[in-house]
Amino acid sequence: MDRNASILAHSAGGRDSGDLDLLSPGRAADPSGDAPFTSTGHLPPRRTVSGLLRSAHATYATLDDGTVADYIPSLAAADPGRFGISVCGVDGNSFSIGDAQDAFSLQSISKAFTFALVCDAIGHTTVRQAVGVNNTGLAFDSVMALELNGGSPRNPMVNAGALVMISLTPGDSAAAKWQYLQEGMSRFAGRRLQLDAQVYDSEAATNHRNRALAALLRSYGHMSYDPLLTTDIYTRQCSLLVTARGLAVMGATLADGGVNPLTHERVVGPSVCRDTLAVMATSGMYQRSGDWLYEVGLPGKSGVSGGIVTVAPGKGAMATYSPRLDAAGTSVRGQHATRSLSRSLGLDLFASAPEPDAASPGTPEHAT
Repeated sequence: MDRNASILAHSAGGRDSGDLDLLSPGRAADPSGDAPFTSTGHLPPRRTVSGLLRSAHATYATLDDGTVADYIPSLAAADPGRFGISVCGVDGNSFSIGDAQDAFSLQSISKAFTFALVCDAIGHTTVRQAVGVNNTGLAFDSVMALELNGGSPRNPMVNAGALVMISLTPGDSAAAKWQYLQEGMSRFAGRRLQLDAQVYDSEAATNHRNRALAALLRSYGHMSYDPLLTTDIYTRQCSLLVTARGLAVMGATLADGGVNPLTHERVVGPSVCRDTLAVMATSGMYQRSGDWLYEVGLPGKSGVSGGIVTVAPGKGAMATYSPRLDAAGTSVRGQHATRSLSRSLGLDLFASAPEPDAASPGTPEHAT
């Protein structure tokens, strides 16, 4: 069977092919002290999810808008025809179609997971003192955005903010900081993530703007670690290899309050996930974050290699891979597929319907 036309349904722990039994409203509160009432729900039945993924892939696989990133030599060689979609529920059940097992580098998607790992390690208060959570309205590598805010990054999803997150990462050496991040992201994925040496070498030879941002941050007093070493670690995290299926698992870990749906390991705390998803919603798609939230209704994060991860709190996550990018550096096919699936799978956080009895005439009950 043609791999691009087939659908793979993966079950965790040998479960049967019935409906996904994702988080239920009766799930016990996390012992960490987070709020007992959290966003929970269910994905549609397995057959429905499979059919919707198949339809979305077929609809957008021939879309040829956008171009492959060419400012990083190693990314310019990507096959523009690649397209994969994967959905992972918080119970570990996943669905994949197309090139969902093709490896690509995390690039800026890594910023969301670094933010989560650093918040979990040093606390939200310290992180908020170092970076904000508001959108810049400018490009992800904008120097102007940094200058207009007195040298303080507006959020951790742009390059300047991500560099500050690296400088705050636990570790008394560059090697220790890198180990902390690589191991942490591997726990999110449920497997060891490897560095793509070719991508790393290519970016290390061309990341002059990031080095300039790090030096500027240092001059403003917002860079607590060596700027060049910080930039090198950032380049390494962007060069970690994932697949759409693995990225969906990483997103589902954020959706499930920090617990990996495959390994059942707690990676970060529930409050860290809440804060990470909030900043992904405000800034994860850069200057188009407002459009994204309006059209998709979910926190998302993109990368210039062509990946997008989108998280539905309490339900699961969706990841797409297609290297054709728009002017903002976001996958064109990925955006279309995610928008369509967010609606058809019932994931949009802002979509609602009245309770069955709400449409019936009668006297409403009021709590006293």
